[in-house]
Amino acid sequence: MTYEAFVDLVTRLWDEIPEEFKVELQGVHVLPQLKEDPSGLPGVVRLGEYTDPGPPSVFAGHVHLGRHIALYYGSFAEIARHDPGFDWEAETWETLLHELRHHVESLAWRDDLIQEDVRRLEALKRRR
Repeated sequence: MTYEAFVDLVTRLWDEIPEEFKVELQGVHVLPQLKEDPSGLPGVVRLGEYTDPGPPSVFAGHVHLGRHIALYYGSFAEIARHDPGFDWEAETWETLLHELRHHVESLAWRDDLIQEDVRRLEALKRRR
């Protein structure tokens, strides 16, 4: 799948999500690069991530940073390169909804999915 086709896929899927889940979200960005996971585990990439301004700071910059979802085309392409049966639409949908859940939980001052992500990463580290 080309980068342009991936952008079209993300746009189509994004349009299917009800507006009430997008409250206070400034955007979804489709970035061309591969994003290595900060864990440093070889071969582990980030398909997407959610960023939010976090708690207020003394610099007051948080108000203008906004809330964003980023999807990394290069990471999807890297996985697809090693998996001939890679389902671009299913993986994109799952990643988009995962990052959207981070957004909704952030608005509710919850971190359940963050804790779940940490547990999964720790389990992956133990298996390697």
